Amino acid sequence: MSGTTTTTTGAAGARAARSARSGRLSAQRVRALARAELTLLVRNRSALFVVLLLPTLMTFSLKSAAGQADLSGTGLSVGTAVLPGMVGMVLLFAVYSNLVGVYVGRREELVLKRLRTGEADDREILGAAALPSVTIGIVQSVLLLAGGALLLDVGAPARPDLVVAGLVLGLLLAATLAAASAAFTRTTELAQLTPMPLMLATFAGSGVFVPLEIYPDRIAEICRWLPMTPVMDLLRSGWTQQLSGPGTLRALAVAVGWTALGAYAVRRRFRWEPRR
Repeated sequence: MSGTTTTTTGAAGARAARSARSGRLSAQRVRALARAELTLLVRNRSALFVVLLLPTLMTFSLKSAAGQADLSGTGLSVGTAVLPGMVGMVLLFAVYSNLVGVYVGRREELVLKRLRTGEADDREILGAAALPSVTIGIVQSVLLLAGGALLLDVGAPARPDLVVAGLVLGLLLAATLAAASAAFTRTTELAQLTPMPLMLATFAGSGVFVPLEIYPDRIAEICRWLPMTPVMDLLRSGWTQQLSGPGTLRALAVAVGWTALGAYAVRRRFRWEPRR
């Protein structure tokens, strides 16, 4: 009886301590955890290939697909069709898919469980794990957009604010959906399959390979509710300015809504220990 009471009291004390820490994030702890996660990423050659090289290699497929598409009457060029897709590849491979594996792998290795027994807040643990991938995603996106705009003779965006909004929302959405997907992934082996539904839906219906402007209106309208579609629309409109004021607000609202839904799923369903 006394052992049970001690265990219950200890658990209650741990919960109370974590509750008292909530709201006070430590930049020092986040940096330390992110540095450790970056070291693990550098040592994992397959993950490093997916993060650094695969998005860049896939841009050649994007250019080929855009070159074969009939863009007449859409107000788009090959360049404005390809540039948002480049960022989409970074978000899907370097951030989303990679982070699903990171979260599941750290959970199965009991890393997350051990971190939760220390001073780190849940948000610090999840955020620090995502920080290396998100940072790499920012650098890759900026380089690809700058290089692509130059090589494809597109020039600077007329609305850089939309490009920045699309990139920031895309990174936040990809990281949040990765944590949510990890909550429903039982093993590290399944972590290679769990990202596929969102990735395939994004490839087909979010304007990564083929702009929605060439789709029938009804299909395009349905596709605009997919998670990554508003990100692609904001990025593309940075050059084409095709989004109206209400259209921009709708894209922002859809992206924020999906991010909030992913955060809710993480809060309610994320598992910090392996399923035995």
